Amino acid sequence: MAAQHPAPADRRQSFTEQLWAAAEPVYAAVLDHPFLAGLTDGTLPHAAFRHFVVQDSHYLRDYARALAVCAAKAPTEEDVRALAEDAVGAVAAEQSMHADFMAALGSDAARAAAEPVLPTTRAYTSYLLATAYGGSFAEALAAVLPCYWIYARVGERLLAASSPDPLYARWIAVYGDEAFQGVVRRVLALADRVGEGLSDAERERAAAHFTTTARYEWMFWDAAWRGESWPV
Repeated sequence: MAAQHPAPADRRQSFTEQLWAAAEPVYAAVLDHPFLAGLTDGTLPHAAFRHFVVQDSHYLRDYARALAVCAAKAPTEEDVRALAEDAVGAVAAEQSMHADFMAALGSDAARAAAEPVLPTTRAYTSYLLATAYGGSFAEALAAVLPCYWIYARVGERLLAASSPDPLYARWIAVYGDEAFQGVVRRVLALADRVGEGLSDAERERAAAHFTTTARYEWMFWDAAWRGESWPV
């Protein structure tokens, strides 16, 4: 994918509209990726899905930490509580849904946890944590947002078709489910509320983080498709 740079802030757009516009070409590339095509038509090799699940388990542990940092920086008590609950939910997902997937794939959570964190996962989580700790609340929120929003869009897009493979159909159902969609709408509303008070420069910095982590979402699926490993 060619490098994209955030466009200057357009005050006729909401903050989330600006963020999505910055990363829309990335989302188009996500939808075109053969990993997602293989999910929906059932042809994705189980080895690629297992790679994804193992790395997603590693990812979600650090994603939960990034959400916890966001919660600590959130503007209201209600926002603190909601983001902290999302952090707890990320860990719960790792412990339950991924354990079920690993069992269906003939493995278990303990074996997955013992496998190495691979390059794309390490790069993505390192970027998330650095931004969450070092940036403003708006920057931190923008960095964690693609994991909510792109999964919600993908889940919504794939839900109607689902998949002939029951394992993949279960994954699609989780992210297409109205409960998850509702969580994402709540986070988007928070982002728009915060965005109203940002300067143009602050919006542009946040959009740069959003676009970067959206790219990492594409890279995460691509790493599973390629069977990524450490080169040495």
